[in-house]
Amino acid sequence: MISGLDHAAAPIEAVDEMLAFYRALGCTIEEEYFGLLYSVYFGNNKLNFHVPQLWQDENMTLRGQTALPGSGDFCFVWDGTVEDLKQLLAGLGAEIEEGPVERTGGRQQGALGMSVYTRDPDRNLLEFIVYPAFED
Repeated sequence: MISGLDHAAAPIEAVDEMLAFYRALGCTIEEEYFGLLYSVYFGNNKLNFHVPQLWQDENMTLRGQTALPGSGDFCFVWDGTVEDLKQLLAGLGAEIEEGPVERTGGRQQGALGMSVYTRDPDRNLLEFIVYPAFED
């Protein structure tokens, strides 16, 4: 039985820009396999970014066969406010494509949050969902 998602992987093209963007979002990044892969940590989650030398290598078969930079569609939980997120994205030059809009997230069946959509430097779609603070 599946109990959670450990990590996801995506090919990237604009390596330096992608790493700087995700660092600005508060992620911790570790270089692995001599710079062929970068592990991007946030909370208890991880994205593996495959650099062009890795995903373009015909011998690299442990990846999505048709995955290309910009094919990712990720939703992140944002712990700050929507306004804080909007300010950070503006500072990064990331345009908001949609939002804030109410969306159902993955925390609980039917759990609603406010989502903001943008793109990273490789044009992956990013959704940031802000859940309401629950009071005891």
